[in-house]
Amino acid sequence: MSTGEERLIADRADTLKLIASLSGDWDGVVEASSQTGVDDEHDPEGATIAFERARIESSLSRARERLADIDDALRRLADDTYGTCERCGGPIGTERLAARPATRTCIACAST
Repeated sequence: MSTGEERLIADRADTLKLIASLSGDWDGVVEASSQTGVDDEHDPEGATIAFERARIESSLSRARERLADIDDALRRLADDTYGTCERCGGPIGTERLAARPATRTCIACAST
């Protein structure tokens, strides 16, 4: 198992834990909102609950996107295309892969 694969597997496990935690937070906010009035505009807690829902939803969306990127990188490892830029076909530098193991593009293509 390569260092890149080990890192991706560890990142995947961490991301799954984050998704589970955020899902628990989401359930807590939903439960709290069901116990309060539905009139966010006049309820002093309404704006806070709405903000928390939006924050958690955004964080969950980013975590799910990250998980999809990691799974795609693991697929590329399996089919031996990991480390090849999807735009230009050139190699992705080892420093870039170390910093962003799920990256799909080389630094030159990422900056355009």
